[in-house]
Amino acid sequence: MKVVLLGYMASGKSTVGRLLARQLGLEFIDLDEYIEEHQKKSIKNIFSEKGEIFFRKLEHQMLSEVLDKEESIVLSTGGGTPCYGNNMETILKESDLSVYLNLSIPSLVERLSKEKEDRPLVKNIGEEELPEFIGKHLFERRPYYLQAKHTLDCNGIDAETAVEQIKKLL
Repeated sequence: MKVVLLGYMASGKSTVGRLLARQLGLEFIDLDEYIEEHQKKSIKNIFSEKGEIFFRKLEHQMLSEVLDKEESIVLSTGGGTPCYGNNMETILKESDLSVYLNLSIPSLVERLSKEKEDRPLVKNIGEEELPEFIGKHLFERRPYYLQAKHTLDCNGIDAETAVEQIKKLL
């Protein structure tokens, strides 16, 4: 069984994914961590040294590799992964279940405000501009996210509840 979680940064993909994998007895892979391990450098450094086009090609290659070689897995993608190349097509074709962890802009602002230092994309964005930035990004990305087989409203629920709801979809 291959379960792929997608959604905006700070939507809980890694937290929910780890918990789900543990409960199902499956391996968990965070695609960003997988890329960093294979490249022996951070995503931030890959972006700054090689550029976004290089990164997105690498990301597609690693996504295909993971979904091709793993029999049973819970995979959390990067926030932008479904939006580039034919990644969403690959996810839909190669996974048994894809779930978009959907959060409102205010919920994402609240989470990202606490994690800004760890999030290069929003690190230098002021609190006042954060809702507009997230809203614009979601407007661009949501059409991809909504192609997932299921959308899970994660507003006001904790990771354990999200896991229970995903398990009902299996």
